[in-house]
Amino acid sequence: MVEDTFVRGGGEPDGADSLRTFGAALQALREHAGLSREEFAEIVRYSKHTVASVELGRRMPDVAFVERAEEATGNTGVLRKTLERVARQPGLAAWFRQWARLEAAAITLYTYECRLVPGLLQTEAYARTLFTNQLPPMDDGQIEALWAARAERQRLLRERPNTAFGFILEEGVLLRRTGGAEVTRELVDHVLEAAELRNVEFQIMPQIQETHAGLDGPMRLLETPENQWYAYCEGQESGQLVADPKVVSMLKMRYARMRSQALTIKDSVSLLQRMRGEL
Repeated sequence: MVEDTFVRGGGEPDGADSLRTFGAALQALREHAGLSREEFAEIVRYSKHTVASVELGRRMPDVAFVERAEEATGNTGVLRKTLERVARQPGLAAWFRQWARLEAAAITLYTYECRLVPGLLQTEAYARTLFTNQLPPMDDGQIEALWAARAERQRLLRERPNTAFGFILEEGVLLRRTGGAEVTRELVDHVLEAAELRNVEFQIMPQIQETHAGLDGPMRLLETPENQWYAYCEGQESGQLVADPKVVSMLKMRYARMRSQALTIKDSVSLLQRMRGEL
């Protein structure tokens, strides 16, 4: 499955309860280290208000916060382990959740896809086509949870106008006409509308392309508000968050090369418009 895939079986604690548990653990470790909130905030390079919100269970901490908090409190591993048990938004696969937290606060998001239209650009009809074709089949409740999670993520495009979004999509993904001509027509219109946003760059990798830096598969890259970069690579029923700077640097290099190999933004929009006219 791909992106925010439904997690079968449930069994996780309530999100608010698990956030409060993480916050209580953080506060206990901070106090054991003899640090006031102000002192702790200075060490982890977040505001004291952010620290207070996390300790009170009102805010989901990001990866950078947790790693700095671990260092400040003796690297016990307690915070990393506790965070793994924090319940997140229903409809998100376990392997995708950590990325989704980073994604929600990112200042730069790059996506290359060769399998399907990225979730942030999907229409409801296209997404539901993907959901209903999953094996083993899902029931209506699972599909509704999936769509609710994806629709919530899509708000990022319009609610974060200062975040730079970049998409490179293989031409063949649209030529496949997943869901039929009507679904594809609506999808192309939706992508064209998104491409008009000032903070969105959309490029198509042409079907015929002799040199291609992305043959190892889809990838995502993001930059945090602290200017740290992470990558995410996904396969069937699995996904990997990449934090190793050397690996992330290599993937950034590949993405940069693909930007030069893909059609320009203007030509990509023109191709979308031609596709729309042929449907």
